[in-house]
Amino acid sequence: MDYDSIDTTVPNLGEAKIPSPLQRARIEGYHRSFVDDQERVLIDVNLTSTQSRIKDNKPLPAFEMAGPREKLYFDPSKLRCALVTCGGLCPGLNDIIRSIVLELYFGYGVRNILGIRYGLQGFIPQYGHDFMELNPSVVSNIMDMGGSILGSSRGPQPIDEIVDSLERANVGILFMTGGDGTLMAATRISEEITKRNLKISVVGIPKTIDNDIHLVSRSFGFDTAVDVATQAIRGAHNESQAYPNGIGLIKLMGRHSGFIAATATLAQQNVNFVFIPEVDFDLDGPKGFFAALDKRLKNRNHAVIVVAEGAGQKFFDINGSERDESGNIRLKDIGLFLKEQIASHFAEKKISISLKYIDPSYTIRSLPANANDHVFCSFLGRNAVHAGMCGKTKVLVGRWNNTFVLVPMSASAGKRKQVDPNGKLWLSVLDATGQGALKNS
Repeated sequence: MDYDSIDTTVPNLGEAKIPSPLQRARIEGYHRSFVDDQERVLIDVNLTSTQSRIKDNKPLPAFEMAGPREKLYFDPSKLRCALVTCGGLCPGLNDIIRSIVLELYFGYGVRNILGIRYGLQGFIPQYGHDFMELNPSVVSNIMDMGGSILGSSRGPQPIDEIVDSLERANVGILFMTGGDGTLMAATRISEEITKRNLKISVVGIPKTIDNDIHLVSRSFGFDTAVDVATQAIRGAHNESQAYPNGIGLIKLMGRHSGFIAATATLAQQNVNFVFIPEVDFDLDGPKGFFAALDKRLKNRNHAVIVVAEGAGQKFFDINGSERDESGNIRLKDIGLFLKEQIASHFAEKKISISLKYIDPSYTIRSLPANANDHVFCSFLGRNAVHAGMCGKTKVLVGRWNNTFVLVPMSASAGKRKQVDPNGKLWLSVLDATGQGALKNS
């Protein structure tokens, strides 16, 4: 990837002049480390690439480090903040809400915190969704709940009306949690704010269970998704072993990126075939999937198959396909398609099979986060607060090279991270399954 073209400059609303209340901890005997705006995290830590850039007198691309600053832009005693969760549900949404509220309230002394109900609809008067007052008592126990206490919605809303609502409510910082569509909306909201010369910070917390946000090494909810997907694979394996010619077929999330399917396969290494959107495959032919499946059943009498929801779309006619509320083409159901094709294949051969189909997708989406995601969300939410309080805007908080960083929305929004077919993750999957290319040419 060409990192040299990435502009990592994080916009600021203005000069930060107000001493942070976090400095009081020093007086009370607890040392809180502050981060300087000049502290950076290298994007590319490959030594050869770094040495080459130094030799050619090229700047080293680096992200601004996340964390608390000594000086704030906003006066906490006069500040009102707003939180909104958008798009599909994901484990950890309530953790994000909780960590933001607790850091604002206890860390900075902010007392005016609004929850925007049902995604971007909550800004639009015609929907009639009331704001929710957020404080520690409201959020204290929500981390053990699935979904989002604020609710969510999909689809665009008028940007000018959203900014009107922010102005009317006298909001200084808007925290937006969502996927790529939300980050695109956040970018447009920030642009309208700038156009009106308003002093409102917009901070994004990237949310996608598929882990496909560009320039973010890990998104919250992914660890929980892999955890639960692993249990589904284990169950499918037990089912397949229990019957002659047993086949377990599991469909997992992954519209355009197969990270969940690939990672869950490596976490539970009794999968024999994996299909992801990034890698093409054939069903028929001497090197296709059915030939490999025939051989597998003949040799081992059972098989486990994992398919990401966006895989194999070439088998459908998607021209003129309908779109969802966010404008995405509605994918055809590859899981049910494979189930029917496998059943037909063996019926033609007059071979009896026992096929079990498992789709845990919506169960995973609405579950509470696991322990790892609890911790991860706490760091994300608190670092989002630190960024907003010192006047950073049009920025998202992410994880890169094992460090929390600030990524300009302009560098990430509208782009997608995918599994590299020649990278270590997919090659490890091929080693674990032994499935081969499953392609005739």
